[in-house]
Amino acid sequence: MIDIAIPLFLVVCGIAVLLVKDLMSSIMIFSVYSLVMAIEWVRLNAVDVAITEAAVGAGISTVLFMVVLSRTKYVDEGKKPVSIPALLVAAAVAAILLYGTADLPNLRDPNIAPSAHVAPYYLEKSYEETGMINVVAAILASYRGYDTLGETVVVATAGFCLILLLRQLRKGRSTGDSEERTGSRT
Repeated sequence: MIDIAIPLFLVVCGIAVLLVKDLMSSIMIFSVYSLVMAIEWVRLNAVDVAITEAAVGAGISTVLFMVVLSRTKYVDEGKKPVSIPALLVAAAVAAILLYGTADLPNLRDPNIAPSAHVAPYYLEKSYEETGMINVVAAILASYRGYDTLGETVVVATAGFCLILLLRQLRKGRSTGDSEERTGSRT
């Protein structure tokens, strides 16, 4: 049941972000989408990806969007006509991508390449080569150490940049530069 509910909820969130008129509501729905996506990554046993998704997707991106929204003024230019050539290109790309998914292997098949060759190696050799009892920790810390370090650097850099932006926003408000701005798309 949850295997259907979470992806369906993610699709509903994606559509809601596009259809809602208020930009602040769009930001909040996007944040909920990121949190649910982090939950899905945990369910898929990709905890490192889940932490990154929660920190960057739900945390830093949400605050960054809110800062941008508070610093800009939205002007409604009316409804623009739909471009038929762009719509046809988007439909063609979607059809090609859907057709390409037919050739993807079944991820639950124990005979696909990662399951048949890579996974047994890690399961058999991780304790011997790393000395760690937890296989996931051994893979993240030893075999994928540079990848994990890279993710940490990305999250830390994004957080640092966000702190700098928030400081600048606070300085602008303290000097009387702030102006009440709305985020309505109506």
